[in-house]
Amino acid sequence: MNLPRTFVLLAALLIAVAIVAAGVGPYRIPPLEVVRAVWQRASGGDVPGAVGTVLFNIRLPRVLAAAVVGAALSAAGAAYQSLFRNPLVSPDILGVSTGAGLGAVVGILFGLPVALIQLLGFAGGLTTVFIVAALARTLRGGGDILVLVLAGIVVGALAGAAISLVKVLADPYDQLPAITFWLLGSLAGVKSSDVAVTTLIVLAGLAPIILFRWRIGVLSLGDDEARALGVEVRRLRGLVIAAATLITSAVVAISGVIGWVGLMVPLMARLLVGPRFDRLLPASILLGAGFMIAVDTLARSAAKIEIPLGVLTAVIGGPVFVWLLARGRDRGVR
Repeated sequence: MNLPRTFVLLAALLIAVAIVAAGVGPYRIPPLEVVRAVWQRASGGDVPGAVGTVLFNIRLPRVLAAAVVGAALSAAGAAYQSLFRNPLVSPDILGVSTGAGLGAVVGILFGLPVALIQLLGFAGGLTTVFIVAALARTLRGGGDILVLVLAGIVVGALAGAAISLVKVLADPYDQLPAITFWLLGSLAGVKSSDVAVTTLIVLAGLAPIILFRWRIGVLSLGDDEARALGVEVRRLRGLVIAAATLITSAVVAISGVIGWVGLMVPLMARLLVGPRFDRLLPASILLGAGFMIAVDTLARSAAKIEIPLGVLTAVIGGPVFVWLLARGRDRGVR
């Protein structure tokens, strides 16, 4: 498939999904009216009535949040898969999602405000990966990547056990349902201010990944080949891990733990544009944003009560992942 045409189609698909999603809900807004209202607001005009209230105060902030979450998780997944030279790696391989979950559930246990819960989730994700990196440096043995992954598994398991302990200690009538619902993932309570702050953090984390995309692609060839081409492997690996952890922690703090996106979407992008990281990254961002918008729209409109995002991504992700593995094997995608 022609690459420029592929990226244009992905961008057009993302815009179309966002327009449709903005109009879906109890108060339905036709797509043309959504476009007209957005254009009117962008031109400096006002959109009075229910359309303006629903669209700009409720729907669009949530659509933008879903796009940011999907793009961030997919970009982090693509970076980790190239870094670890394994297409079956996801952003939570180093325990960042579990650590963020632990921070957030502790905040819920102590009855903190939503903003502080999100801050604790963000700090928990960063702290977990910092502990993993420190542990890997202390216990470095057969190889940096292997020890790093094993340390991530250990620390992630400990954070998961701590989450289980918090659930036992939580009030079963108030705190436990809130903890369970948060861990399953949702964008129901997201606000415009949350989207703005998270977007800035995600852009800050994406900047070095985009700037060093060629060097990250070289890392997928192996450490020796990368050094031969002038890449400082250890420093670049630390930078990529820090950037991917930053954006993952930022979105998990506002959405809860959402699995499969960072694993499945880069695989889909790999089938479309190939394994080259400079192509894989933008394709993953566009696909991830559109996929997350579609899933969130389904979550809030498919039933009378909102379906947790983690449940939907697992239900969709499992069969799609098996299909992608079969397609990748048949086409030789690695």
